[in-house]
Order: sequence, then structure tokens, then C-alpha cells
Amino acid sequence: MTMTTSAAGPLQGLKVLELGQLIAGPFAAKTLADFGADVIKIEPPGSGDPLRQWRLLHNGTSVWWQVQSRNKKSVTLDLRQPEAREIVRRLADEADILIENFKPGVMENWGLGCEALSRSNPGLIMLRISGYGQTGPYKDRPGFGVVAEAMGGLRHLTAEPGRVPVRVGVSIGDTLASLHGVIGVLMALHHRHRTGRGQVVDVALYEAVFNCMESLLPEYSAFGVVREPAGSALPGIAPSNAYPCRDGWVLVAGNGDSIFKRLMHAIGRDDLGQDPQLATNVGRVARVEEIDAAIGAWTRERGVTEVLEALAAAQVPAGRIYTARDIAEDPHYRARDMILPVRTHDGLTVEVPGIVPRLSETPGGIRRRAPVLGEDTDAVLKEAGLTEAQIAQLRERGVI
Repeated sequence: MTMTTSAAGPLQGLKVLELGQLIAGPFAAKTLADFGADVIKIEPPGSGDPLRQWRLLHNGTSVWWQVQSRNKKSVTLDLRQPEAREIVRRLADEADILIENFKPGVMENWGLGCEALSRSNPGLIMLRISGYGQTGPYKDRPGFGVVAEAMGGLRHLTAEPGRVPVRVGVSIGDTLASLHGVIGVLMALHHRHRTGRGQVVDVALYEAVFNCMESLLPEYSAFGVVREPAGSALPGIAPSNAYPCRDGWVLVAGNGDSIFKRLMHAIGRDDLGQDPQLATNVGRVARVEEIDAAIGAWTRERGVTEVLEALAAAQVPAGRIYTARDIAEDPHYRARDMILPVRTHDGLTVEVPGIVPRLSETPGGIRRRAPVLGEDTDAVLKEAGLTEAQIAQLRERGVI
């Protein structure tokens, strides 16, 4: 798969209008674009999406931009101006999906709320991603992914016991909300196929995180147990932890009953593997410290590669902790097209993550590079019915 792939994707023909910025809304639009949707990204003139300037830059533009905005068109509109909002209304009339991640009420204040847009396009699906959702007592609070991760319960658990909770090294709250948004959009499309009617998909960042918190709430509800940080271990499931080697760490998941026996045999501890008290997870959890100590004593005497080879031979799930270099050099990533080259508008070749998920009959693809700011403004506005003279006047007044 290359940037010039001819794969149309299963969403070919869908028109998406993206009014979001940074991560949550744009990641959802990127996912739809990867699978063939025609995405028009609206950006403010002059500055564009702030993500263009985030992290490491090449010639003034973030290389992250090449991932987040691939397959999209860029149109610049100053939404503070009525003429720009009128253009959005015109584009929304022809769109299947509108994505926005502003604070609740912003779109309504612009006259671009769902009720207003649906009057002329009743089939429009509006994905609205915000910190706390479109309703409730917190809806007007500003919300970023890191705050949502804390409110959703994740941040409390990502720590060593007794130490400050740390954040996941990426904006996982935003991305989880994006993926929930894509799921909602696809369900809304199915509903529209049957009824012809669009609807609002309301995704709150904190709720997307909370939805992934497994047994956190039912354990508190049933037993009054507040789950606490456990470092690299997975409480209540044993053994599953990170173990030290001579030259690094390995992750070992030996928590299946038969897997545990194979693991204990591989490390020379058949006494534990055949212990009837340890035959099930309940018994292993009660003696997890003893089990972790046995595994750790074995791994400390060996290098990471030796440990992984021995555990692979024993059919025990295990792995090293990958850095960016490990990912880039891994043959499995390459074999599955999970690392793809793209060429930026100024000639830089940069590798980006491939397309997920993999579809056997209608795969996604990277059809075009990420756009420079406003690259598609004239073409999109002409397609919407504006003349060259009108476009020139809008540009002169700073609307576009």
C-alpha cells in the first residue's frame, strides 16, 4: 500500500464536513477519510488547525499533521464572519456527516446547530465531541483529553502504588472519544439507510474513557472496593506483569490456566505449575507475589531476547517494550503495511501509521497527502456554486 493507492474504500461517496481541530474531531474524520469518505476540513485563515504547529516541525509544519490530515481537503473560513457561516451552511446541505468538537453551544451561537442544519438537510448526521457532552451540569466546562482521562477513572490507576499518577504518553482520551464517535456515525448511517433521517452522535471525552474501565464501577458497587494503582501489574489477574531482565524488561501474560503451567515449566518451576492451589486464577491471585518473585528470579538472569525466545517456544504470550525505533525496524509491522511512506508537499518522505482496521474486500488507503493550509478553498467553493469573482471578494475581506 502506498500513498498513490487506488483503493476507493467502503465509504466512497460519503461527504464529511470537519469543523473540529486538534485531535478528537479530526481523528474521527481521518478514520472516515482513510476508508474513502470525502472530507472537507474547515480551518481558520492564516493560522489553521493548531495541530499544524504541535511537536516536531518540518519547514514550519508538524510531521504529525501528515497522519492526522491525510486524505482531507483544506478550506479556510473565518467562522466569526456571517459570510463564512453561510458557506458552511451551503456545504452542510450537501454533506452526509458534520463533525465538530467545540464547546456545547458554539455551533448554535453561529446558527449552525443540528436543528438549524437539519431543516434543509434532514439526513445530516452530526458528530459532536466535547469534554462533558451536550447536556448535564458540566457541559459548559472546557474539557481536554487529559482531564477526561482523570474523570473517567484512568489516571488514578496509571501509577505505582503511593506515587503520583502519570498520564498515558499520548492523548488517549481524545482518541478513544474519536473511535466511539466513528462507531456512532456508522450506526447512524445504518439507521439513516432505513429511515432517511439523520441524528446527533453525542460523545463526551470522559464517557469514552469510562466506557473502557472494565470492572472499576461494578466492583465498587457490589463490594465497596475502590481499585487502586498497581504499577505494571493487572490486579486480580495473575500472572501478568513486567519483569526485569539483564538488559531491559519483558511483559509476560501467563494468566491462562494451561499457559501458566507451560510458563512454570519453562522457568524450571514445575512445583508451582503442578500446585493444585494455583490451577485457577483465583488461587494464583492469592499467591501472586510468590509467582511474580519466581518469574522475576528467572528473567533477571537472562537477556530480553533469551527470555522471549524461551517463552515463544513454550507458547507463552510475552513481549518487549517497544520504542519508536523498535516499531520502525520490526518486520511484522512492515509485512502488514502498518508503516507507510508519504511524501509531503515540500518533498519530505515521512513514514506514518498504516490503515486500521484491515478490510479484505474494501480496504482503506492513503489517497492524498495532508493539505497545506487552504489548498482546496477555491476548488471546494467553486463546486459549491461560488464564482471566481465572489471568491476573490471573500478573500479580500478576510472571510477565506
